[in-house]
Amino acid sequence: MVPKFLIGDNTDFPDAIYIIHNEFPRFIMNLENDEVEWFDDISGEAEEDVTAEVSTLIEEAESFYQREVERYEQQS
Repeated sequence: MVPKFLIGDNTDFPDAIYIIHNEFPRFIMNLENDEVEWFDDISGEAEEDVTAEVSTLIEEAESFYQREVERYEQQS
């Protein structure tokens, strides 16, 4: 089983932290500048549905990151 969200980083972009969403629609969100790169085509969906789903997924990604940071800090 693959987690719904993962946290990633890259030494080529030392200030960036990425949230990777592994379920449809798959995306990577750069928390440094809030850019989102989509891997799945969602253009055929109804605009209202896409807007609502994207908004929910972004909120879930940010909540996931905050939860992971809090857990990491508790362990330190």
